[in-house]
Amino acid sequence: MRNFNRESLAQKSSNKPADTKFNVTEETELLVFLLKKINKSRNDVKVLLRDKHIFVEGRAVTQFNHILKPGQVVEVKWKKGPEEQKQRGLSIVFEDQYLIVIEKQEGVLSIATEKQKDNNAYSTLSNYVKKQSLGNRIFIVHRLDRETSGLMIFAKSERIQKLLQESWNDTIEERTYLAVTEGAVEKEEGTIVSYLVESKALIVYSTQNPDSGQKAVTHYEVLRRSSKYSLVKFNLETGRKNQIRVHAKDIKHPIVGDAKYGATSNPINRLGLHAWVLSFKHPITGENLRFETEVPAKFMRLFD
Repeated sequence: MRNFNRESLAQKSSNKPADTKFNVTEETELLVFLLKKINKSRNDVKVLLRDKHIFVEGRAVTQFNHILKPGQVVEVKWKKGPEEQKQRGLSIVFEDQYLIVIEKQEGVLSIATEKQKDNNAYSTLSNYVKKQSLGNRIFIVHRLDRETSGLMIFAKSERIQKLLQESWNDTIEERTYLAVTEGAVEKEEGTIVSYLVESKALIVYSTQNPDSGQKAVTHYEVLRRSSKYSLVKFNLETGRKNQIRVHAKDIKHPIVGDAKYGATSNPINRLGLHAWVLSFKHPITGENLRFETEVPAKFMRLFD
């Protein structure tokens, strides 16, 4: 996600007006509504959303595409609250009493390992919720590889964790990743189907033998292309370990920086994989939630 200059935003808002309330008269997206009501740029409004300055019916909302209904009240609270949304290695993009959605930076583990106990998303969020109340806990719902950046869900109770995990295929409506792959991917779009097996050396590989591994289905679409690289959108139909990385290798276009799965180049000094879009049905409220991050700037510089 692009790092907006929050200091410049603060300077622009040094003479902040009093908290402002607006009545909603027609159904519209929150970002569209705010751009019409307050004299701020699109990027500045997104910063306000991310930092929980925007409230709908008294509840902080961070989704720019949240749908407003007639009769609702939107409030802009210009003064930054005491809650710190920027944690080490991650940003909180949504939070309510049941779950937290974060954007994880590359290089950060999802959860601790035997070799590394610190600097992981789980421990960072655990410390964060315990600052609110010592009895609070956090539960991991799914994982991202250490070198993959992007969106993740954490539950605030074991009950919510189980609800999400047990109904994962029905609850998750979209999981879209962006990847920079080596070479120009020839087909504009396609679907990769194989059965994935993990070796004793912890390397995942594909087979066409259904008796040997777990079925994995990945859909892809090429968004940009150069002679050296392709920017590819991957949609997961199944969520297997290293699925996109293995399937990118299968089509002979491994993800840049992924020496484990055949890459020979690393032009951005990181694995070129980002969890871009996450859409799911809230396990308690039933609300359809959709989150989309900015495309990593390092990815786009390869296609300028």
